[in-house]
Amino acid sequence: MPPQPQIMVDLQMEQVMPNPDLKTIAKLISQDPGLSGALLKIVNSPYFGLANKVSSIQRAVNLLGSRSVINMINALSIRGEMSDETIVTLNRFWDTAQDVAMTCLTLAKRIGCEAVDEAYTLGLFHNCGIPLMLKRFPQYMTVLEEAYFSAGAEWRVVDTENRLLNTNHAVVGYFTAKSWNLPLHLCEAIANHHNALAVFTDDNGKDAQLKNLLAILKMAEHICGCFQVLGNQEQDHEWASIRHLVLDYVGLSDYDFQTLKETIHDLGAG
Repeated sequence: MPPQPQIMVDLQMEQVMPNPDLKTIAKLISQDPGLSGALLKIVNSPYFGLANKVSSIQRAVNLLGSRSVINMINALSIRGEMSDETIVTLNRFWDTAQDVAMTCLTLAKRIGCEAVDEAYTLGLFHNCGIPLMLKRFPQYMTVLEEAYFSAGAEWRVVDTENRLLNTNHAVVGYFTAKSWNLPLHLCEAIANHHNALAVFTDDNGKDAQLKNLLAILKMAEHICGCFQVLGNQEQDHEWASIRHLVLDYVGLSDYDFQTLKETIHDLGAG
């Protein structure tokens, strides 16, 4: 997945400093899905032999150290050359990825979710299949806009993609996340992030972890206006079909959610 050009510039500037700051490097990397994914793939590889998968960018940077991280960045900068047209198109993806990640983080803290780092990671990576779909299908953004237009109680966003392209960004994102060695439950949340209606109408208590993550993600997507930025739609049809299920699950009234949404916008997180 190509890294954000401006993030690469900022990282290059930091690495030529006499003493590169790991916190600054981690903060910059955590803003880019491609860089974050590459970093987590390395640190979660068998080479490190960690008992538990790492999903925190800061922890991954600390484990690798500045020299290894800088080498990884330099390698990605060579592979990440893109045309101006592709960069402009992908700006829609990069903008929503960071906005949704920060909103997930804020929501997780506000509603008392313990997995704050995982909520951020899911927000950053949930649409990681989009750049790969765009690379494979030049007309993909047009298909995605049609998918958001058709989304609702009867049609999922991914149904339109499946019909027109025989695959979808959630499936591609799932396998991408698995290749990065993300924890399996995060991979499954990515795979199901446009399947929320089925997930929340299932009374099976075993899906609590998935529901917790998806509830935060779907609220964040709506607050950040993904239906507008990615789908080019005036109405969030998908949110309208799952709103009551999600809010009931997290114990928020419509008024509570609207207040929370305004607070997040005031904070500049969404």
